[in-house]
Amino acid sequence: MVPDDVRSVLQSIPRGLVVALTGAGVSAESGIPTFRGKEGYWQIGSRHYQPQEMATFEAFSRMPDEVWAWYLYRRGVCLAAAPNPAHAALVRAEETLGEDFLLVTQNVDGLHWRAGSRKIYEIHGQIDRFRCANECSADVYPMPEGVDVAWDKARKLGEKERSLLVCPRCQSRGRPHVLWFDESYDEARYRFSSTLSAVDRAELLIVAGTSGATNLPHQMVQRAAHLGRAIVVLNADPSPFSQIAEASPRGAFWQGLAAQTVPATLEMLLANRARTVVG
Repeated sequence: MVPDDVRSVLQSIPRGLVVALTGAGVSAESGIPTFRGKEGYWQIGSRHYQPQEMATFEAFSRMPDEVWAWYLYRRGVCLAAAPNPAHAALVRAEETLGEDFLLVTQNVDGLHWRAGSRKIYEIHGQIDRFRCANECSADVYPMPEGVDVAWDKARKLGEKERSLLVCPRCQSRGRPHVLWFDESYDEARYRFSSTLSAVDRAELLIVAGTSGATNLPHQMVQRAAHLGRAIVVLNADPSPFSQIAEASPRGAFWQGLAAQTVPATLEMLLANRARTVVG
């Protein structure tokens, strides 16, 4: 049952652009760990590295083979997962609303693409893509077919992978197409300006499965609130985003799992739109 405050916000948006922002809470219900707990640690020799240490350009510059091995293991975990009802509901929203819908995701697992979403900004990249480490261009490439999908946690990078994971343009070393902790958003690779522009034009921002730990999502929610846009936050726990929504005259927070709250919210949104068109 959709809470009354969420219902009220959705009923107040008869038309206009809907932007949906998704985070790790959506993928977690497909069995993908956040990699911030014990699953995220990576052993190199006798030392255990945390994700915040591995997911940096500094680490890649110092130990590229080890960072690649970590990402190939993570890639295998992501590709073994399947989209859940939240992913499917977002696809239905895109198909129904057309130009009035945009999906923005922090998730790098590619599950939205595999579910069928196509109007999507992957603002942190995608783990099944790579690009030139020397930045000879902004081109992004699919992972080479010869790179094994399943990657054991203890497996090291070999000559085969080194020969495949190179830039097709300049033959320099390739790197995962992900935004690292010591890097900044940009438009060419991560749709920074386009994302904020979409929020400016949106009538409704739906935030699902993210707590607001990264810069661009935080800017999105703050900007929507400042502009007086409608905001619906769907998350398993209260967060800075839920606080912003609850403080907004046109905001609401629904605490629950994404596989339940996202489909119900979008179903109500689409039903309201359909009644408006008929009326």
